[in-house]
Parts: sequence; structure tokens; C-alpha cells
Amino acid sequence: MAHAMFIALCLVLGLSGARAEDPYLFFTWNVTYGTIAPLGVPQQGILINGQFPGPNINSTTNNNIVINVFNNLDQPFLLSWNGIQQRKNSWQDGLAGTNCPIQPGKNFTYHFQVKDQIGSFFYFPSLGMHKAAGGFGGLRINSRLLIPVPFDPPADDYTVLIGDWYAKDHKALAGILDAGRSIGLPDGVIINGKTGKDRTGKDGKPLFVMEAGKVYRYRICNTGIRASLNFRIQGHSMELVEIDGSHTMQNLYDSLDVHVGQCYSVLVTANQAPGDYYLVASTRFMKKELTATGIVRYAGSKVPPSAVLPKAPTGWAWSFNQWRSFRWNLTASAARPNPQGSYHYGSINITRTIKFAGSRAVVGGKSRFALNGVSHVDVDTPLKHLEYFGVADKFFKYNLTGDEPRAGSGPVSLAPNVITVEFRTFVEVIFENPEKGPQFYHLDGYSFFPVGYFISLLSPSH
Repeated sequence: MAHAMFIALCLVLGLSGARAEDPYLFFTWNVTYGTIAPLGVPQQGILINGQFPGPNINSTTNNNIVINVFNNLDQPFLLSWNGIQQRKNSWQDGLAGTNCPIQPGKNFTYHFQVKDQIGSFFYFPSLGMHKAAGGFGGLRINSRLLIPVPFDPPADDYTVLIGDWYAKDHKALAGILDAGRSIGLPDGVIINGKTGKDRTGKDGKPLFVMEAGKVYRYRICNTGIRASLNFRIQGHSMELVEIDGSHTMQNLYDSLDVHVGQCYSVLVTANQAPGDYYLVASTRFMKKELTATGIVRYAGSKVPPSAVLPKAPTGWAWSFNQWRSFRWNLTASAARPNPQGSYHYGSINITRTIKFAGSRAVVGGKSRFALNGVSHVDVDTPLKHLEYFGVADKFFKYNLTGDEPRAGSGPVSLAPNVITVEFRTFVEVIFENPEKGPQFYHLDGYSFFPVGYFISLLSPSH
């Protein structure tokens, strides 16, 4: 009898342990080509389960996400998860340096955990110019029910993917770059895969619907290639509540500059006269302003939107000053029940400072960009795999760039550009941009935040 009770107790404990594991979300994605026409010109796009943009991932803190990706393209393919911290694990990161590409006709199952994170993110294809053909989508991480959020639950939660767009397909763009030329300025701007007008020049169907008097959350991500975009909603203010996975002090803005790779969460109150209103996304820091619109409709309304679009700000200073107004909400609970500011970031002991100076040069007849004189090239085998099998020294050398820009101009060298940093250290990274336009850097799989901007008197922008 005692033996039987012991077995029963083990079974109960075993079931309890299984239930205690963090939940799993399973997806099967088929990646295919399809004809799309975001700017009214038919072109080859990359679809996920027939969708452009791809499916939205709606997860909760600590969920395990399992995605079986079938590559039905005629080229190798990878997906990367922008902003997801691959905690002590880079094998699911989806970049050429960490993952072997998914070959045509093959599949690969991504398995990662959104451990101790909340917020708004997106995924995108990381090889070649695939991102210019689609294959991207929203990825949100909701707070667990037990964790207080510094605002009331919204009536609904909308994902807004904005970005610049090229009328040429990704293979043509890649060919231009491979020939050492610039792909030039984008041809247009899209909002959730559309530019705002149908083929007859009329407004398309509304992207979102709001009920008067209610509050809605909009997660705005710039999934584009090169253009910073200003986002605004006709007649409505936006209350900023989160940036790239961190709660912010809740200030009101008429418009927001969203740079490539960034995601903002805003609350919008439907407090205007019932009708249709334009969502507007337009390019910044370009001589020619490109604009996309979308419709947000008050439920039951048949009143068309005003043809007068809200204007975008001008100049670099406006964007810099807006960025300086963003403040981390240090009293809000994060993914775990402790304040976001509990690590005392204001008193971090910086253990290393790395300064990167960008440059451009023609090497072998092709235009190349470099950091501290080194222009990165991939090797056939992912760098992490070479390390894992102990043969990295046969294929690349570490720390070719150093922590300081080299003196003088000098030639640009082509090599795998890999630097080493110590585990559990805080590193300050300074980027110097001598170009006339903005540059965007993404530190994949890690959490980092800008602590300062300034204009150099020696170059257009730093």
C-alpha cells in the first residue's frame, strides 16, 4: 500500500513539474515567392504562409517559441529576431555568423525563449537583400498577468510596420550591390505592406478600427532598409509608453521619428469626432520626402479623412531633441517583479570603451564600407560553428580593428571582423559617422541603449 502511494505521489509531482514549465508556442511557416505590388508595380516578394507582411507572433514573457521554417525559395534563407535577447545562446539568432543558412527545399526549426523580456519587436530575413522583398513581421511580448504594467489594458493592440521600399526586386538590388554600385534612394514608403492608395488612386480599406472614447496601443516598427521615418496620426496625439522592450516615461507626442530597426509603443485615445483619419509615415533627412498613408476608422463612420496631412518636422536638431526627451521609467516593473532601474544604470562601471569610425572605399572596383579600416566578409562556415569545433584560428583572426580608430585614412582590408569582449562586463561603444546620411547599427541578441548623441564640427554627423 505504501509502495502504491509512493508511485501515485511521484506521478502527481511529475505532472505538476510539467505544468510548471513555461508555455510553448508552435508555428509552421512556409516561405515562398509571390507577386506583390506595394507601390503599384508588380514585383517578386517573399511571403510567409502566403502573407506579406508575415504573421504576427503574439507571445508572453518566458514563452518558448518553436518555429519550423520551410524554405521554398531558390536561395538560402535565414530569419533573425530583432531585439530578442538570446540569453547565453546565439545558435537561434538567424544570422550568417551564427547559423547555417536554410538551403532551398529544406527546413530548420528555431527554438528560443523570450526570457525576462516584454515589448515590441519584429523578425526579418537576414541574408542578401531578402529584407527588401518582405519576409518580415511583428513580434510582441506581453507582460505576464502577475506583473503590473504602468498603464491600463488598451481596448486593442495593433502592429504597424513602416519602412522604405524599392520597386526593384531583391535579386536586382543584390546585383547592383555586387557590382559595387549604390542602390540609391528608395522608391516609396509602405505601412503594413501598402502605400495607402489602391490602383485607382483611392484610399484602401482601413488598417485599424477604433471605438470612440477608448484607448488603443499601436506598436510601430521601422522594418526598412535605409530611411528614418516620421510617424504621426492625423488629429491624434500619441502617448509613448515603451521603446524596444523598455517602459518609458509617458510623454505625449504629435509625431515620432522612428529609425531603422526601432520599435515604439504608443497609446492613442479615440477622442476626436467620429470619422476616418490618416496614419502617415514619411522619410526624414532626404531631399525628396516620400510618404505613405493608411486609414484608421472610428467604428461605424462613413466620413472620409481630411486631405490635409499633418506635416513632418524638418532638420536633424528636431530629431536629436526628441530623442533627448525619452526617459526610461525606472519605477515600472520589468518582465520580472523588480523595477527596470534596479541595476542602477547611472552608476555602471564601464570596463571597456570601443570607438568605431566608419569609412567608405573602393576595393576591387566595388564600394565597401568599413569600421576602423576593416570591411567585414563572411566565411562559408558560420563563425560560431568554427569556434565550436575549435578551428576558428584557421579561418579568421580576432580583434583586427582595435578599440580606437586608426590614424590617417589608409587602405581598407577585407576580412571577417570579429572582436572579443569579456563575459558580464559593460562595454561602451562609440560610433563615428562621417557620411552625409544616418547609419544604423544593430547589436544582435543583446540589450543595449544609446546614452548620447552629438554633432561633430569635423564631419556631418557623429
